[in-house]
Amino acid sequence: MEDTGPAAAAASGAPGARVDGAGAGAERPVAKPLKVVVAVDASEESLHALSWALDNIVRCHPDAALVVVHAQHAVDHFVYPIAAHGIAYAPPSAVESMRKAQEENSRRILARALDLCKERQVDATAAVMEGDAKEAICQAVEQMQAGLLVLGSRGLGKIKRAFLGSVSDYLSHHACCPVLVVKPTKAQAK
Repeated sequence: MEDTGPAAAAASGAPGARVDGAGAGAERPVAKPLKVVVAVDASEESLHALSWALDNIVRCHPDAALVVVHAQHAVDHFVYPIAAHGIAYAPPSAVESMRKAQEENSRRILARALDLCKERQVDATAAVMEGDAKEAICQAVEQMQAGLLVLGSRGLGKIKRAFLGSVSDYLSHHACCPVLVVKPTKAQAK
């Protein structure tokens, strides 16, 4: 005798099947739209990752919310190295000048990324996070309750990655959501 109850239907993967035994009139919880955060910087690899996300994720999930994030270093340092062994204190005007230059750089990077989104007719929002890229992006995805983080990889070798550290490696281990690292194409890697 074949079982045709709700559990059997659910196990079969039939559309509309429910595991909880609730009848046909029971309401299902509404799934939240996917929030995709794409981290960008001035590199071509990050724009390649954004392009990949637009073509392969956002296109398949038209209700997805896309946020483009850029991390800029905080300009709160009043000391900087000079010559071989000296340090100097930066006057407030120099710090303000550095801050403005960084803000302009961030605007250019995000404008380029948002232009790519507009070309593909995708609405996106942009955010600038201050601090070390690894920690700032990690904090951003947590605050934004991202469902997926997408970022590019510069294709560092093992030795360079060990000395310089890899943002993608750090985030793949510490981010609170799944992380998709888009590797450069063979042509980009050269």
